[in-house]
Amino acid sequence: AYKRFSELLPKEERENACSARVPKSQILTLPELRANPFQHRICRVFSTSYNGDDSMSFEDFLDMLSVFSDSATSDIKSHYAFRIFDFDDDGILDRKDLEKLVNCLTGQGEESRLSNAEMEQLIQNILEESDIDKDGTINLSEFQHVVSRSPDFASSFKIVL
Repeated sequence: AYKRFSELLPKEERENACSARVPKSQILTLPELRANPFQHRICRVFSTSYNGDDSMSFEDFLDMLSVFSDSATSDIKSHYAFRIFDFDDDGILDRKDLEKLVNCLTGQGEESRLSNAEMEQLIQNILEESDIDKDGTINLSEFQHVVSRSPDFASSFKIVL
C-alpha cells in the first residue's frame, strides 16, 4: 500500500510520503478507480482534506484500501457505500440521491438514460423495498437492512489495489 501511494507522488516528495497528500487527480489515475462510476464520491468520502480538494493522505489511502478489501465486514462496506451514495452528505438517501445513483450506474448518455417515467418507477420500487419507516428516504439502518439480505453485496463492493 505504501509503495502504491508513494508512486502517486512526484519523485521529490516520495521520501516524505507519510506526511504528503496525493491530489485527487493522481488518485483517479489508479486503474481500479478510472472506470468506477463513483470515483469522485470515493475520493470525497475517504479524503480528510480541510480545503475540499479531496486529496488523500497515506492514512486516507489505507482507510480506502481497508474498506474495499475482502476482509472488511459487510457493516463497514455498507456504511461506506451509504456515504458514497449520499451525494449531498445529509445522512439520508432521498429521491435526488437515488436518481444520481441510478444515473451513475446506467451511464449518463442519451442511449442509456432512463425516461422520467422509468426513473420515477425505479425510485418508487427502491423506496418500497427499502424505506421501512415510509418517510420517503432511506437512512443508514434501512440501507444496511437491505444490504444484509443481499449476499452478493460485499463481493460487488470492492476494488482490488
